[in-house]
Amino acid sequence: MAFDLSRRTALKGLMRGAAVTVGLPLLDCFLDGNGVALAATGSQVPVRFGTWFWGLGVNPNRWFPSVAGKNYELKPELAPIRELQPKINVLGNFNVLLDGAPNLPHTSGGPAIRTGRALTADRGLPGESFDVTIGDRIGTRTRFRSLEVSAIGDPRNSLSGRGGGNLNPSETSPAGLYARIFGTGFKDPNSASFTPDPQVMARRSVLSAVAEQRQALDAAVGAADRQKLDQYYTAIRQLENQLDVELTRPEPLQACVVPRKAPPNVPVNGEIETVMLNHQMMTDLLVMALACDQTRVFNMMFNNGASSLTRIGSTVTHHQLTHEEVLDNKLGYQPEATYFLTKIMEAWVYFVKALDSVKEGDRTLLDNTLVFAHSETEFAKFHTIDNIPMMTAGSGGGRIHTGIYIDGQGTPVSRVGLTLQQAMGVAVDKWGTKSMETNRTLTELVA
Repeated sequence: MAFDLSRRTALKGLMRGAAVTVGLPLLDCFLDGNGVALAATGSQVPVRFGTWFWGLGVNPNRWFPSVAGKNYELKPELAPIRELQPKINVLGNFNVLLDGAPNLPHTSGGPAIRTGRALTADRGLPGESFDVTIGDRIGTRTRFRSLEVSAIGDPRNSLSGRGGGNLNPSETSPAGLYARIFGTGFKDPNSASFTPDPQVMARRSVLSAVAEQRQALDAAVGAADRQKLDQYYTAIRQLENQLDVELTRPEPLQACVVPRKAPPNVPVNGEIETVMLNHQMMTDLLVMALACDQTRVFNMMFNNGASSLTRIGSTVTHHQLTHEEVLDNKLGYQPEATYFLTKIMEAWVYFVKALDSVKEGDRTLLDNTLVFAHSETEFAKFHTIDNIPMMTAGSGGGRIHTGIYIDGQGTPVSRVGLTLQQAMGVAVDKWGTKSMETNRTLTELVA
């Protein structure tokens, strides 16, 4: 039997007298010779961006490589990434410049990295985080503009938002994340049939009717109210785009394998063993959300800044240990506190491997993703915010060189955020405020 193969090819037959149609996934033959675009339409395989956060930094002399460049040294605390080293960059010696603002312990570093400006209040974000800016560029045609996840189970554990102190809340459990991604509203991109949800159609119609009255309403209110309305219209446009996606038949995707059932309900607490398990289940769900093109932007929070991780049977937190545990003179570090960093690096490796295990043409999901990982402090005992440990994984669809250690030589950490945004197609020439304003990208990274 001969086939006229295209992305809409389906297998058709009869079963007990009834017509049966079975859709095909995104096969290699549907892709171009490089495996990076649909052969028929030229549509690109999606490029994704995400962040991965861990709290309480590292032991600098046991983590940072000594020499910049490729084939960088893997010191003991960085050694777990060995297998993935060719796809991971390490960034060091970049500084957070506060311009007179206080160093708020375990609070200042993360927002400064994400927004390019110093935090002046002990809550929220001082400006728009770069993942949101990137989401406005690459995430407008997916069901979710972004997904935020907290493996430690705190909805406030987030560094993503549009500023003004507001944060995008995190999903706190694997079961909740599954329901959000694969529950009501999910459309399998590899299904042979597609029927728009009438409720979604009705909501889209109502929103369109509201949008049509915008001009008259703007003319009837003052400047302050117009500013509020602008924020409201932005939210409306985002919702309209999301509803448009739900009303459009999705492209078939080879890598999309819908989980057969929801993950089990497990405890949500700070015990490291529980957090590791939740992180694994949430990682697997997030990977499938990316492979099924439900989102192209994500933020994974492994733990919180002032880490409340504990060990089973102990009430002493990771944070307490970094301040109260005595440095072992023979080892040169705090062994009990460092145990948690060891588990954090194991979790990071699991996350990167999960992305790298999904094939997309000649590449992997990791190759088509740029992940930025960072902490909020360098050495937690002293709350240092210069030389905060950072990494990237994946090449963003070939936009980023990998396998390099970059020494920032004391320059502003905002150079990293500027480079990430430009790599993801954001039209920005300079980024940051005051001493953190910069137009210098990391040329070593840009492919």
